[in-house]
Amino acid sequence: MKKTSTRLADGRELIYYDLRDDTVRDAADRRPLDATVTTSEIRRDPLLGDAVAVASHRQGRTYHPPADQCPLCPTRGERLSEIPDSTYDVVVFENRFPSLAGDSGRCEVVCFTSDHDASFADLTEDQARLVLDAWTDRTSELSHLPSVEQVFCFENRGAEIGVTLQHPHGQIYAYPFTTPRTALMLRSLAAHKEATGGQNLFDDVLARELAGERVVLEGEHWAAFVPYAAHWPYEVHLYPKRRVPDLLALDEAARTEFPQVYLELLRRFDRIFGEGEPPTPYIAAWHQAPFGALEEFDGVTRDDFALHLELFTIRRTSGKLKFLAGSESGMNVFINDVPPEAAAERLREVASS
Repeated sequence: MKKTSTRLADGRELIYYDLRDDTVRDAADRRPLDATVTTSEIRRDPLLGDAVAVASHRQGRTYHPPADQCPLCPTRGERLSEIPDSTYDVVVFENRFPSLAGDSGRCEVVCFTSDHDASFADLTEDQARLVLDAWTDRTSELSHLPSVEQVFCFENRGAEIGVTLQHPHGQIYAYPFTTPRTALMLRSLAAHKEATGGQNLFDDVLARELAGERVVLEGEHWAAFVPYAAHWPYEVHLYPKRRVPDLLALDEAARTEFPQVYLELLRRFDRIFGEGEPPTPYIAAWHQAPFGALEEFDGVTRDDFALHLELFTIRRTSGKLKFLAGSESGMNVFINDVPPEAAAERLREVASS
């Protein structure tokens, strides 16, 4: 992997990640951009104890542009975009309309490929590995920012999810706090450790799932399963078999196998609902240990946390979406229409031939 860092016309950082070491990236951003102005603010909810990012400048962000005006495609002739070069493998840049900025953290965009009509599932194994390497590098770099406590790499795909740019891309949020969902995991981890005399909750969950009926696919270094209490109609958790706290700690064997397993998983997601169906909308979310202090989680260290990816769709059956209604949105009590065992069986049925 070759990494080249540069600046866009408004001062934002842009980084090229290339498969070839001899690739030269010296194209300049020719757009007449003013400096980016953000109004991001973190507010704490005194009742729930969680955080809300207030970012009014995002109202003006790019919204469903036509393909010939996509800001994530490479620059071609006088068609100028966020990527100054005419080609790229993987690109990461600071979001022009960030939810988090300055002392409130940082938001980045990750473009997986220059092919506007592709998806992550269309990547080659080498391309997918390059994305993994980019996620890892950004996690490392962002973790050293003084305002950052947790790094979250994720992909939203599909208009049903709320994606406003159709080009294959993901995002990275660098939060100045430990997110509420991670805090819940850490509290459960601490309670389990105390109740069992030191056992690790993530290890016990993975062992139980591997011995059960909800395994979707399994490699030498990775395992994917539908969790016992899945919140979403089709939800899969992907774990490295050797517990590590973050992407940085993955060994070379796990990095090499990841593209094979993950690409197969994504391709199965696109086959869940049968031939002729539009691509399955999904969210793919990496869960990594926070880089901040964990004193409030009794007896838990970063090494107790288990890196894993959660992949789920809001489509519950052909042509129908699962909306978060009163119980889910009002009380955070999910109701799942698809039994996890049935979801796992379906995901095994649609394996590549």
